Amino acid sequence: MGPSTSFPTELISRYGMTGPRYTSYPTALQFHEGFDAEAYCRHVQFSNDDLIPRPLSLYVHLPFCKSLCYYCACNKKVTRHQSQAQVYLQHLDLEIDKQGRLFDPDRQVIQLHFGGGTPTYHSDSQLQHLVAKLSRHFFLSRAANREFSIEIDPRTVDRERIEFLADIGFNRVSMGIQDFNPAVQKAVNRVQDEEMTLGLIDAARDSGFNSVSVDLIYGLPLQTEKSFEVTIDSVLTARPDRISVYNYAHLPQLFRAQRMIGIHDVPTPELRVQLMASTVNKLVGAGYEYIGMDHFALPSDELSIALREGSLQRNFQGYSTCRETDLVGLGVSAIGKVGNSFVQNHKDIRTWQKELEQNQLPVWRGISLSNEDRLRQQIILAIMCRGQVSFIEFEHRYKLDFGDHFALELESLKPLQQDGLIDLDDDGLVVTSAGLMLLRAIAMRFDEYLIDDHQRNAYSKVI
Repeated sequence: MGPSTSFPTELISRYGMTGPRYTSYPTALQFHEGFDAEAYCRHVQFSNDDLIPRPLSLYVHLPFCKSLCYYCACNKKVTRHQSQAQVYLQHLDLEIDKQGRLFDPDRQVIQLHFGGGTPTYHSDSQLQHLVAKLSRHFFLSRAANREFSIEIDPRTVDRERIEFLADIGFNRVSMGIQDFNPAVQKAVNRVQDEEMTLGLIDAARDSGFNSVSVDLIYGLPLQTEKSFEVTIDSVLTARPDRISVYNYAHLPQLFRAQRMIGIHDVPTPELRVQLMASTVNKLVGAGYEYIGMDHFALPSDELSIALREGSLQRNFQGYSTCRETDLVGLGVSAIGKVGNSFVQNHKDIRTWQKELEQNQLPVWRGISLSNEDRLRQQIILAIMCRGQVSFIEFEHRYKLDFGDHFALELESLKPLQQDGLIDLDDDGLVVTSAGLMLLRAIAMRFDEYLIDDHQRNAYSKVI
């Protein structure tokens, strides 16, 4: 079942409010500084002691960029002084040493992701050193179905660099495109050549990458429905395995770089809806399957297969096919998930480095999940990854009466049922084709922490 693209404006205004993306539950707003490095180490030990410990996923945050993209909301450091990046990598070595000693050596890493910033800001020798360092301290899988991915800025690589990334172990790549329109590129300070960028997709395939993904953004300044259709058509000629189309969140009060974008150049809410609907029509019409949220994939891609088989997962990297793992976050501001806890490193580079220099894990904050947190987490994941919740399944697993336990939540779902976003009965809920684009709004009904508008306004818009 594909998503409906004909949303009445009234429903958009009613349900297209701000809300979490649910790459975690509880979300990062609930993390607190009372959760420290000692608490994190306890959760690691609990996880090591499991009868069958989970495999590992590693996320490495590399924040450096050579130029500033005005739309960007990532934790980044813009500089052309390579010496700063080298110092950062030296401290990252220290963190890898400390984290690697915490986990049992037989716990295999089946997922690895280098994110940023711009990971390809770093030289080939630096990236090779980093992968080698990880392999000395963690058991990196060599299986063909491992997911070792890296984000690249096409302006920082060529065909030879793509081949090099494959040689050092990466088998998945994500390329930032955002928009090919020259006026839009200039407005967001990210000018890149269309032909060169698309050529890198072919280069990745020729180098043996299992999956090539591209990132686009709708809602950028000066975009029109027609201009963005041209970008989509161009991308479709290269037929990437996955396409992510994100909604630009204009929050200049939080992200200083966005102050370079004139508010009058940002598309209106009505135009955003048109951009979204047009994009969905284009991609689905071209044979891509809608995975959820912002993600589309070819039917042969592992994400599409996982969606059909009911094994789709969601974590801080978005949708994934990896079975449940413990996620180890490395680098400034990186977030991890180990056992029944979330943990985040300091978001300031100097503070992060100082902690490591003092032989401390650079933990800033985190949270230990309660039984109620874990219950609601699984319900939200079921909505986000499978589009349905079986009440009987949760009653058996958690020994509760779903109707009694979630009486308020079920009552709050009735307007969504009346508006055709879900089918709801005594056995469970199923998201309809009209509701697929509003998964976040549906999942929010089970979020125990969204108790006031102040909490909700800290997030980006659902649409």
